[in-house]
Amino acid sequence: MGLSNLSNLWQRVIAALIAIPFLLFCINFNDYTFLGLFLLIGVLAQLEFYKLVGSLEGNLPLTFYGTFCGVVLHLLTFFIEKGMIGYHNYYILSPLLTVIFFIKLYKSNDGKPFQNIAFTFLGIIYVALPFALLTVLAFMRSGTYDPNIIMGCLFLLWASDSGAYFAGTYFGKTKLFERVSPKKSWEGLIGGLICAMLTAYIISGYFTNYEVWEWFAIGGIIVVAGTYGDLVESLFKRSINIKDSANTIPGHGGFLDRFDGLLLSIPFIITFLKLF
Repeated sequence: MGLSNLSNLWQRVIAALIAIPFLLFCINFNDYTFLGLFLLIGVLAQLEFYKLVGSLEGNLPLTFYGTFCGVVLHLLTFFIEKGMIGYHNYYILSPLLTVIFFIKLYKSNDGKPFQNIAFTFLGIIYVALPFALLTVLAFMRSGTYDPNIIMGCLFLLWASDSGAYFAGTYFGKTKLFERVSPKKSWEGLIGGLICAMLTAYIISGYFTNYEVWEWFAIGGIIVVAGTYGDLVESLFKRSINIKDSANTIPGHGGFLDRFDGLLLSIPFIITFLKLF
């Protein structure tokens, strides 16, 4: 019996049992396996985004060049944060991104060039940039690679998603944002918050390079910004009349579906840790 014949819950469980150990291994082994993991996920998520945008008639984003720019951004961020190259190398991005306009100038079959230029930039800003910022987070506290903050954020994200899923399924009655996501409820949000706070307390005993109150704050950010991230992606998918960004991960949809909560959370987490 294939995975497609199982319930959504069992598909989620089986996918998690396979994916989570692999993710944790890559994060913990060293900084290069961490780079390879999230570089791959970032590329796949960005390709999904451009595929979805391109599914509407007249939309022709620069899929491969936009993804290439995302890869360069990610690699630059990693080697700069690792201290192997200087910050001045970020200037490489300036001409690289400007070339997007030049390429579209020669696309005679594009009836909406500036709209598609905007979609190309959106794929870089919405998808590639947060994954690059994940590297900034990994090197933030001591200047050396810290897998604990990455694992902590993922544990909090998974706890929030799981708590929201079960609380929403069994107790959800009050709609959270019905116009965008009819299934989301306030009960699910509260369930996600409770699970995230419990997880924050537990991991604070193991990942002690961050204070307990910092883990609680990070958990709160992930719940709130992650919920908005999910709603933003739901709004995006509704605008093109699809349910999932892809069917890559059984029970979870695509990589964009699985990491949408992280995309909008990371900028807030980094800003919080930098300021406080």
